[in-house]
Amino acid sequence: MTELVVTTAADEDVLADAARVGNKFARQEVLRRAGFRVPEFFCLSAAAFDEALDALRPALPPVPADDAGREAVEAWCAAARAALAASSLPAALAERVRTEFAVLAGRDGLVAVRACVVPVTAPETSAGAGPVDEAVGEDSAVDPLAGMSDSFLYVDEDGLADAVVRCWASAFNPQAVRYRILRGLDPLRARVAVGVQRMVLGTRSFVAFTRDPRDGSPRRVVAAAYGIGEGVVQEKADIDHFFHDPATGEVSARTVHKRWFVGLPEGTSAGTPVRLPVAERLADLPVLDDEQVRAVAELAARVEEVFGVPQDIEGALTEDGAIHLVQARPMVLTPPVPTTTDATGAVTAAGQAGDGPARVYWGNHNITESFPGVSGALTFSQSREFYRRSFTDLYRRMGVPESWVRDNAHRLARMVGYLEGQVYYRLEDWHALHGQMPVFELVRRGWEQAMGITGPARGERRWAAPAVVRALPGLAWRSALHPWQVKSFLRWWDRQMAEAETVGDSSEELIAFYRRLWERAGERWGVTLVNAFIALVVLGAGGALLRRWTGEGPQVLVGLMGGGRENRSLEAVRAAMALAELVGAVPELRAAVLEDRSDPEQLWQQIVSGRHGVAVADAARGYVARYGDRALHDLKLEEPTPRQRPWTVLALIRPLVRQGATVAANRAGEQAAARRARERLREVCPNPAKRAVLLGITSLARDLARIREDTRFCRTQLFGLSRDVMWKLGAELARAGVLDDRLDVADLTVDEVIGAFDGTGTVTDLRALVALRRAQRERWAENPQRAPLLGTPAGPPLVRALPQAVAVGAAGTTSDDLLRGIGSSTGVVRGRAKVVLDPSTDPDLAAGRILVARETDPGWLFLMMSATGMVVERGTLLSHTAITGRLLGIPTVVAVPGATTAIPDGAWIEIDGTAGTVRLLPPSEQPAEPDATAAATAGANAPADRAASAPAMTTDAAEAVTTAKGETT
Repeated sequence: MTELVVTTAADEDVLADAARVGNKFARQEVLRRAGFRVPEFFCLSAAAFDEALDALRPALPPVPADDAGREAVEAWCAAARAALAASSLPAALAERVRTEFAVLAGRDGLVAVRACVVPVTAPETSAGAGPVDEAVGEDSAVDPLAGMSDSFLYVDEDGLADAVVRCWASAFNPQAVRYRILRGLDPLRARVAVGVQRMVLGTRSFVAFTRDPRDGSPRRVVAAAYGIGEGVVQEKADIDHFFHDPATGEVSARTVHKRWFVGLPEGTSAGTPVRLPVAERLADLPVLDDEQVRAVAELAARVEEVFGVPQDIEGALTEDGAIHLVQARPMVLTPPVPTTTDATGAVTAAGQAGDGPARVYWGNHNITESFPGVSGALTFSQSREFYRRSFTDLYRRMGVPESWVRDNAHRLARMVGYLEGQVYYRLEDWHALHGQMPVFELVRRGWEQAMGITGPARGERRWAAPAVVRALPGLAWRSALHPWQVKSFLRWWDRQMAEAETVGDSSEELIAFYRRLWERAGERWGVTLVNAFIALVVLGAGGALLRRWTGEGPQVLVGLMGGGRENRSLEAVRAAMALAELVGAVPELRAAVLEDRSDPEQLWQQIVSGRHGVAVADAARGYVARYGDRALHDLKLEEPTPRQRPWTVLALIRPLVRQGATVAANRAGEQAAARRARERLREVCPNPAKRAVLLGITSLARDLARIREDTRFCRTQLFGLSRDVMWKLGAELARAGVLDDRLDVADLTVDEVIGAFDGTGTVTDLRALVALRRAQRERWAENPQRAPLLGTPAGPPLVRALPQAVAVGAAGTTSDDLLRGIGSSTGVVRGRAKVVLDPSTDPDLAAGRILVARETDPGWLFLMMSATGMVVERGTLLSHTAITGRLLGIPTVVAVPGATTAIPDGAWIEIDGTAGTVRLLPPSEQPAEPDATAAATAGANAPADRAASAPAMTTDAAEAVTTAKGETT
């Protein structure tokens, strides 16, 4: 008979043995013995799992050898998971389980059935002190997330046996298998214990931490919601947050308007919990009162005393107010970084808590939009110069004393770093530099969100109300002058572009032009950064007023930011559409463009020579002349653009030609989306005076977003001119025999390229230097992508510190089927996902799909234009992806951590660009295979510009089912 451990049996000590029942249940037994109110439970030990798996082994493929590849291991695990899920409990074990269920909950009772992966190696135990969590297993101090196993709630007697075998099967869940492989654990040795615990029918639930998980401080944090704990853990409910200071007993709260909780639908006695509406009378009341918060915080503190390390606990409050403890686990903490203030007032890491070293924090959360993946030395050196010059101008414009800027020139020179080929922000310098602007505290939260800065990487908040108040008049004055300054900047920039056309090809002229261009840019580019600063203030104010007046989130404002005057990025898109219209009107040319086997270079020469008409030739040449610097990765100087290879324009317009996209339809769709947004605002804000204020703020935000895209396009051209100069100098070096090819300059810095001509270079064998760097860059390109937020030990050279880098910050909130981000372009759409890691992907492959990517840059526009929706891992409401989603009128969700790994390519998903959610659709909600009816439905429900511009829908386009709702689209 399989060993079955029951809490009331004489062998109850086994329940404290993590090697048999796992850390999760062993820890609960320790707490039960210590007098905590833990709901009764019994366990099927890991031995039961072993017997079940052994019985199935004859039907499974042979166990892969130790040196088998990942695919073979994952295939075996998938087979084991399927076999376990389809199995049933042996008759004797099933009867024993039913008997214990009746003792535990009564024949009509409910239980929670949870799996826990047991440690690979049995930990030592200490009598009365509970398990020593040093073995690798789920809920261990060593690796709390190793198991990633399943749980089932509201289980009755009839569903008990099925829940047990599904828990066993979760030992080989795909995410669990991949995680164990990643951690260097044997995925084939997973063993699962199953706990069956009396279901506490709580009216409120909580998760509590004995340390603040953001910075490790001793403040206790409680997150609570109505209903059961799944609503809090998976963020399916609306959650209040409470903070308890153990030194003073003071409680503070951040509450929200609560619309949803998780529980059983009324009239059901068992089954899967769902989201349910919160009663209106409770919606604006705190979930917990101050005394209940203190009681939960003290409970968490007592659990910490038992185990001796900071704890993360879960529990529920029943109708009578009793607090029940259902789980406890060690907290995952990144030690906080104490700071010191130097003579300049800058905050610097002084040392880790305990005996750990100080850390330097690096982030590339949003810079990858500009410099994705590995960049060459030329690109990095140019980006470093750009940040140094433009931010020097920003601080000058924002009133930071010139003497302070000079004294901190070293910080400006290292705002970006080069970490194995990837461009990262060095965050301590950003905090120190931005902190000199008193009004920075007004936008710090939005800025940190945009930069992806969390936990100990956040800078010290230095709110000084008098200083901020004194700075406000200056900010108001700069905001008033801003439109004029932007117009002046754009006029100046257009003159630079005109001057560039007159520059000759001699090295002397090119270098003089380059130096003059960047010197002038350094005196003016700060105005583009002032724009971003003002935009954060405006969006923050608009969001705050919207919450206060309507209780709605900032997504309502998102739709209102469409419409208005065209920006330069939009002009580029519509110029491409106009060219596609002209191409599509010439049958012979249309067929040639759509034919993949056509020689694009030869076809382009035919077009610009006038073979297919003067209008097409003029439009093609005009597009390259005006917009030829806009391309994928257009800030990476090693990447070509249509300026260098004009025939690549044909690949960009091909999907537009196929779809029959038109400028008129695109404009109509944008206006329709803006009208729907205004109607939505009228619904949530019936007061005309308040609505006028919100519309005024949104109009200003729209203008600021337009300026942002205008100046981003200028930045594209700035780097485009630099690319042109460097490639021409590279060609001269190749003709002189110094380099093998003009593109070898990708692995030289700007100073090294120019130094080879003007005598300031220090290396004469540039060919050897290029070979060294190219080999290094190719090696880096094969490395796994690093986390967007890193901490490296301070002190050692970076080449030694980088291998010790640790990822900082928590992963995105997900459940089995739901991911959350920031809704940035309203609407709801269902369709198949197209996961794109390489933006050189043919835009036709994204047609009719929902684009899923790590980040995008302006060069992704043609992929975006083929898609019906977008999901990206990085970004903010003002990021390029967000603005483009609104421009194209397609639902968009940004800042969804891990989206490219959590969403399989081709999976059916639903994205809500208002709520900021991405949902993996279960088979029951997936449409049937596409047919003519589905295609017609997709076309009828698509946004106006999509429907009007896509008469010839592709098969993939027919798979997308768009739901256009007046209140959300």
